[in-house]
Amino acid sequence: MQRLLLTLMLAAPALHASELAADRQLTDSLRAISESRLPEARNALDLLTAQHPNFRLAQLIKGDMLLARVQALQTLGNPNGASSTDLELLRDEARQRMRAVTDAHPHNKVPAYLLNLDNDYRHALVVDASRSRLYVYENRAGQLLRVADFYVTIGKAGAGKQKEGDKRTPIGIYAISSFKPSSELGDFYGSGAFTLSYPNEWDTRQGRSGHGIWIHGNPSNTYSRAPRASEGCVVLANDDLTRLGEYIETGKTPVIIAEQVEWIEQDVLNARRDDLTAAIDQWRQDWESRDTSRLLSHYSASFHTGKQNLTAFAANKHKVNADKSWIKVSLDNLSLMLYPQGTDRGSREALPADSALANIPTSNLEAERTDFALVSFVQRYQSNTLNDRTTKRQFWSRENGLWKIIHETSL
Repeated sequence: MQRLLLTLMLAAPALHASELAADRQLTDSLRAISESRLPEARNALDLLTAQHPNFRLAQLIKGDMLLARVQALQTLGNPNGASSTDLELLRDEARQRMRAVTDAHPHNKVPAYLLNLDNDYRHALVVDASRSRLYVYENRAGQLLRVADFYVTIGKAGAGKQKEGDKRTPIGIYAISSFKPSSELGDFYGSGAFTLSYPNEWDTRQGRSGHGIWIHGNPSNTYSRAPRASEGCVVLANDDLTRLGEYIETGKTPVIIAEQVEWIEQDVLNARRDDLTAAIDQWRQDWESRDTSRLLSHYSASFHTGKQNLTAFAANKHKVNADKSWIKVSLDNLSLMLYPQGTDRGSREALPADSALANIPTSNLEAERTDFALVSFVQRYQSNTLNDRTTKRQFWSRENGLWKIIHETSL
């Protein structure tokens, strides 16, 4: 019996206190099996399957334990009549669930993407597609604290959505747009759905299509699904979705979806934040200087805002600044988020030829993920002729060692 799931059960540490009951019960039962504490494992599985009779993986392990009384087991999933495809999907789920505790991320590191969150953002969600995991971070005065994580299902074809119907989950930074309760949806979506702002303005610029990317639950007859089983959405068990909702504020909570999360130490994150912050502040100061050439030096040759390219934007700035005797610009509610790895891999043909991102070698993923960022803020602009307050989102990329604004949207 000790051979059962040997590769999945080696000395799994205790789960973090914030972990959910089903995850805890399942992994604790596997640990008990690996340590030959079979009565304890049976009790844990009996409780788990009683609470969640639609938890197929738990039922499979329970069946294996019953079968083990009469024959030796070599692997997970021995019942007669089960299809090899279904069994392999359940094995994939078991591997991913156990990986969360046997190969957990270092607790002294944080996701590389959350450089600075304004205090208005209470939580942020980070999805690691490769690990089938969604992490919840609490923003405590600029410091990040992991408060929960959940097993999730992503698209059948993996991550990196490009077009409608490709069965991929998008990679990028999105917001929770709204919540659709179960009363408005069919049973397929379980206890409800949080809608994501895919495609965002960068996706649109890249020519990515598709819609209806949600974070939603499972049908009532299914506790959880295989790691890759959705049409592109991020899917959780219904009780997990309910708990996740406690951390979400619609219209605010950012969702970062990465192919594989990059974990870094806090001092590295601080250095990256300070580097980008310095570039933003220099842009602000050069705007106040009324030296239009200095201001325009902060914009990429591939810059776009609305229907304007850099040429049209520059002409307008020269005209507007000619009438100013003074300018004052302040930025409030500043948030800085690095775009996750792989954002533009496989779609570089959609980038302008002179874009810095278009020229990054595919193998140079470090440059890609550290040199492309989403910046949002409330801009207060004052001059001798105008007093204006605007919420803006900007995409910054590094070109020849310097941060440049490549896209801007006024909200």
